[in-house]
Amino acid sequence: SSSKPLVPDLVVGFGSVTIAEGFDESNLVWWVHAWTTTDEGIITEVREYVNTSVTVTKLGLHVNNDDVVSATCQSVWQSKLCDESVPGLILAI
Repeated sequence: SSSKPLVPDLVVGFGSVTIAEGFDESNLVWWVHAWTTTDEGIITEVREYVNTSVTVTKLGLHVNNDDVVSATCQSVWQSKLCDESVPGLILAI
């Protein structure tokens, strides 16, 4: 049998991380691919999530006027195609 290429319905980028999301109708599978690239465009890491709701969260540090450092956590993207019946996962960038 021939394999059908996965065509993303959505592609978004957050700095060095790119997220692609799609639905494979022939296998009834939601998928999210996340890859990290260098400034030169070389892919250094690829992650694949199947039938999973992915939330991308940006982590950072905040320094206030009193030099107190606190961590910040901001949700920047969430899977759009899957339904609530699949497990969830947080991807920190």
